[in-house]
Amino acid sequence: MKKILLSILYLLPFVSISLSAQVTSNKYVVVDGIIKDSSDNSLVAGANIKVNFGKLGIRTNDKGRFLIQLPLGASISITHLGYRPYRIRVDTQRDTLQLKVKLINIANELEEVVVSTQGSDKNISRPLIGVTQLSIKAIQKLPAAMGEIDVLRGLQMLPGVTSVGEASNGINIRGGTTDQNLILLDDTPIFNPTHLFGLFSIFPPDAISNIDLYKGSVPARLGGRTASVLDIQMTNPSLEKLKLTGGISLISNRLTLETPIVKEKLSILLSGRGSFNDFLFNLGPARLQNIRANFYDFATKVFYRANAKNTLTLSTYLSKDFFQTDLLGGIANINATATQFSYQTNNVALKWFHSFTPKVNLQTVVVYTDYQPKTLLPELNSDNKVTIESGIEYKQIKSSLIYVPTESHRLEAGISLVSYGIEPGKLVPGTSVSVNPITVPKENSLESAIYLEDEIMINKKLTVSIGLRYSNYWAIGPAKLRKYEQNSPKTDFTVTDSLTVKSGEIIKSYGGFEPRFALKYSLGALSSFKFGYNLMRQYIQVISNTTTPLPTSRWKASDDYIKPQISQLFSLGYFKNFKDNIYEISLEGYYRHTENVLDYKPGADFLFQPYLETQILAGKSKAYGVELMIVKKKGEFTGWVNYTYSRSLNQINEGLSFTEQINSGDWYATNYDRPHSFNGNFNLNPNIHHEFSFTLAYSTGRPFSLPVGFVNFKNVQYPLYEERNNERIKDYTRLDFSWTIRNPSMQKKRWEGSWTFTLYNLLGRSNAYSVYFRSEKAGIKPYQLTVFGSVIPSLTYNFKFL
Repeated sequence: MKKILLSILYLLPFVSISLSAQVTSNKYVVVDGIIKDSSDNSLVAGANIKVNFGKLGIRTNDKGRFLIQLPLGASISITHLGYRPYRIRVDTQRDTLQLKVKLINIANELEEVVVSTQGSDKNISRPLIGVTQLSIKAIQKLPAAMGEIDVLRGLQMLPGVTSVGEASNGINIRGGTTDQNLILLDDTPIFNPTHLFGLFSIFPPDAISNIDLYKGSVPARLGGRTASVLDIQMTNPSLEKLKLTGGISLISNRLTLETPIVKEKLSILLSGRGSFNDFLFNLGPARLQNIRANFYDFATKVFYRANAKNTLTLSTYLSKDFFQTDLLGGIANINATATQFSYQTNNVALKWFHSFTPKVNLQTVVVYTDYQPKTLLPELNSDNKVTIESGIEYKQIKSSLIYVPTESHRLEAGISLVSYGIEPGKLVPGTSVSVNPITVPKENSLESAIYLEDEIMINKKLTVSIGLRYSNYWAIGPAKLRKYEQNSPKTDFTVTDSLTVKSGEIIKSYGGFEPRFALKYSLGALSSFKFGYNLMRQYIQVISNTTTPLPTSRWKASDDYIKPQISQLFSLGYFKNFKDNIYEISLEGYYRHTENVLDYKPGADFLFQPYLETQILAGKSKAYGVELMIVKKKGEFTGWVNYTYSRSLNQINEGLSFTEQINSGDWYATNYDRPHSFNGNFNLNPNIHHEFSFTLAYSTGRPFSLPVGFVNFKNVQYPLYEERNNERIKDYTRLDFSWTIRNPSMQKKRWEGSWTFTLYNLLGRSNAYSVYFRSEKAGIKPYQLTVFGSVIPSLTYNFKFL
């Protein structure tokens, strides 16, 4: 079966050849061939010459030559270990075919799949552990849902990276929540990384150059989150020539332009993407008629080389989403006809790079981010929309001094200052006379940090990285604080006093050291053992009582009652490369303990709540796991497979009262706890015109809360819960396929076009996103929510002009 499949894939490039070219001709051709290495023209002895994908064949002699007689139309496959296969069809009117072939040495190829730290052997030589670089080329090869190239979906094919389902608003890394990941786009933080409620990520694929995921060792220059850092860098625009890339799909259209303005001095990148096809919902079933969904994003980057020692870059990013659905719940005195979500991100970063000497440089960046989520409620028989507004304003200045005295020694020191302005919620009635305005007071805070990191090779076997970061945090007035009865639950009924804090006064301060340590011990030229330890603090977090935080979910800064999260991560790993770094294998284990994690009380309501401490409980969490990954980075067949065993558990026990505990104070599984997961990506590139890709994803079903019974109140039944997350949905399995066709006539021309046909969820599985219960006349019925319940075909046209 395998041979039949390979034969079909290999023959696809020749489907346009007429039937007269089939191997039914009586004419025979003598093939006289010589095989050489493309890199140095050396003769390749012992190469296998196979006919029509069968076992029949010969080998080249010690001078790289072969001689064989074949019928007209036969196919020849030339293979040798360490080289890309070469294929040709015998199609000539002559009696003899002189064939000169140069096989491409895989070791000299550029890496088609890069899933490692930077460089071909840095996963072995550098001390950092749990650091992954995923190239944008690797993500572009993955079969994409509805043709949309997606960074976050690509990351979920890596070990230790999961989500709660198809439409999750972010990713969970090594048992952490989505808000425990610091996501940076050209140094600017992203507070909502997805479009359309988690269906696609917001990152413009044609404008991205590097994607670095720090899920283990985190450099001392980065902080503010307790699980991971995802650092995404946009491409520096070309100073040499104009470049144009883009694509057209059913969901969105995109276009990216790079062009020099002053050659060798000034250039600009413009990248835009838009989805305005929500009219397609009108063609669907009646339940979709009221749905509207569209988005756009626009990124720019200006690069200016002032001289040999100074460069300036200005990066901007704008993203906006609109989603409308039937009314989801209601608010008193608002007679709404639908629920509309509108959220927008505005980011700006200005970076100055100055080189004092070839060994010393200074990098300074100024950052501004403004995230504005809104919920709109159109009133019945009116043009008015009642609006629920919130937002985060983020300002930062950061400077790093880097000194590299030798190739085996690197020092970095720096400072950072961040200002947070969080708008928790505002109800704007508009022209409505039945709705009163509500404003929850703004939360202001400052975070500062100073850091130092030293990476040094002590000897050929031992390299260490030692970092130390000290962070400080201040919650700043104005604010109104409550005092509660000691040893009692914090509720509206246990308030004893209140205190008003004036503008500019410090409400509460936190801080402490954050040590970072990583060690690499070489076991040989191609293998190493690593150990890492991190301590990190997180001063702002998302407060949510949903499976995955919505784009409109509330961010909360640490204050007198809500303490910053503190996590400690221990990790061990073994890394080995094979065959000129073409193959990589890694085995990593980790354990993380986090203090001051938050979970919601039963029946919690966060909307317009000025005192969140009455709605939440604090506790601790632990996450641990083992990750195994194998990668093949070069050749005709590339890809990776990985398996992860992991657990993520919380314990909430603030006191003896039932309202101060979750699951009686015992450990319980988090919403994103998936003990077993397996991912595989397989790419087959038989020639320059065709490429095939498969992805396979499997994971244990995530937990959900199953009621133990039902309560009848005023003739309406309600579910009764005793424990949280006491059951699991069915296991998740998905197989995807894509076929990319590059127009042969466009090869080696400045304009190149390609078509990608994708079948997402090839097996048509109805993977459950969640299970919920609805009260109906016949009682309470369980329902399963599925996002993609069938095969999703798509066709995308991609182009580039270089």
